[in-house]
Amino acid sequence: MMTGTIKRLTDKGFGFITPDEAGAKDVFFHSSALIDMVFDELREGDKVSFETEDSEKGPRAVNVQRAA
Repeated sequence: MMTGTIKRLTDKGFGFITPDEAGAKDVFFHSSALIDMVFDELREGDKVSFETEDSEKGPRAVNVQRAA
């Protein structure tokens, strides 16, 4: 699992996470990738853990949950 910070949220149910790993690029996520929370509970700056998978548009975050 990787960790990161919610960088940006949209009103369309998706956003971007900035990984804590130095030099890593921001990762897209969709509200369907959230575990044990709903999109409206997220705020920019929240710490999360996540995994990534490849998609046709590049890497995306899956299994996104609040960091412990």
